Amino acid sequence: MAELLNQYRVLVLNRLWQAVNICGVKRALSLLYCGHARVVHEERGEFQTFGFWEWCSYSSRYSGPDLLHGVRLNLRAPRVILLTFYDRYPIREVRLTRQNVFERDNCTCQYCGRRFDRRYLNIDHVIPRDRGGRTVWTNVVCSCHECNRRKGNRTPEEAGMRLIRPPTRPRQRPLLISASGSFDRAWHHFIDVRRWQVNMGR
Repeated sequence: MAELLNQYRVLVLNRLWQAVNICGVKRALSLLYCGHARVVHEERGEFQTFGFWEWCSYSSRYSGPDLLHGVRLNLRAPRVILLTFYDRYPIREVRLTRQNVFERDNCTCQYCGRRFDRRYLNIDHVIPRDRGGRTVWTNVVCSCHECNRRKGNRTPEEAGMRLIRPPTRPRQRPLLISASGSFDRAWHHFIDVRRWQVNMGR
């Protein structure tokens, strides 16, 4: 049972049926048991929701490989749960990380305007740190190795260089769920798999 608890992930929907998180099976079953969530299950193209005891009854007629065997109950591992009270859509600050700067600048050197593979890019402080420049969104940009060497420990004006656009702080954006590993077919109805990407926490 412990292996199955760790094997599956559960998509969490808010009360408006929007994907807001992923949790483990143990957490999902806890929310279900406490009445804070219902299982969302599709059968023959129709969606049904189940409370804890309804899901127990459904699971008693099920014999697939994702059946969790307990002392008194057998429960099928849910794939999607619907929160019964939460109707917000979480907005997250975009963390200032190397990868997120590359993403904001579209892997484009902000001095010469050419796109590069990330291996050939640096993060440049527009105002150098030893001149009081801070590591903040409005003072860091992508730069290629050549432009980075040319600029050195100077401001763009001192180096005779110009930024193709001023660096800005990205807008807050909806939570995008990490896609490390595979995702369940049942999730396709609630997320756009074409836009499935890792944007946060890198």
